[in-house]
Amino acid sequence: MTDETPSGSDPAEPPLRGADIARRALENARAAAKANGKAVGQGRASTQRRPRRSRTWSGSRPDDRDPQALGSLAKTLAASRGWSAKVDEGTVLGRWTQVVGEDIAAHAEPVSVRDGVLAVSAESTAWATQLRLMQSQILAKIAASVGHGVVTSLRITGPAAPSWKKGDRHVSGRGPRDTYG
Repeated sequence: MTDETPSGSDPAEPPLRGADIARRALENARAAAKANGKAVGQGRASTQRRPRRSRTWSGSRPDDRDPQALGSLAKTLAASRGWSAKVDEGTVLGRWTQVVGEDIAAHAEPVSVRDGVLAVSAESTAWATQLRLMQSQILAKIAASVGHGVVTSLRITGPAAPSWKKGDRHVSGRGPRDTYG
């Protein structure tokens, strides 16, 4: 018997284990491929060249990782969930004074928005008539403030007439009228 170790390794070298065995096998395979004149390390995945993205670092310029304004985040959330139309309708109702101006807002108030029709209640019949005449200007102001298509028409009403229904019991009909004569 001879004192030689198997596969010609050095007797002072510790035996290979795990990843070292795999690494040595890879080195041997690369050496054999190079000896046969093949390109080493150029497998199928490396033949496809991907464009390199330049690395961006957060610096003095703003980017997505910076704190964002709550309004812009809410707008992005509403757009992604499909709530934009309802938010725009709420803007018309909630910011009525800024949308139409203080003069109109002092004498009329929005009631509701349904299917693009804005219901507006005026404080008097004279103001209701005036608002009907100004309807195109009011629609233009609303479109400039919240966008086109949010409000397509206005339904302007005057003050409500007094109710003659007093108490639990009443008779349907035209109500009280002149019965003396």
